[in-house]
Amino acid sequence: MKKLLWWLIAGSGGGPNRGRIIMELYKRPNNAHQLSEKLNLNYKTVRHHLKVLEENKIVTTEGKKYGELYFLSDRMMENYDDFNAIWKEIDIKERG
Repeated sequence: MKKLLWWLIAGSGGGPNRGRIIMELYKRPNNAHQLSEKLNLNYKTVRHHLKVLEENKIVTTEGKKYGELYFLSDRMMENYDDFNAIWKEIDIKERG
């Protein structure tokens, strides 16, 4: 899981937005519209990142269509400390 998180968060251009989505979903479940507003991101951008996270079993969903809520998967919750360590390391590198 740690390798997957490195790839999803640090290994691609969309990683920082995916990291922000993960942090928001850790606080509470949200739908794509809510995430878009909270993170000040385009709705389609959020949907794209949620799809990537869902395909990699980082998030799960409940509900249908517009009101569909996103949750962190049990697997992600079990590895949230690894995510935090990666996130902090990336932040430190970006600040110099």
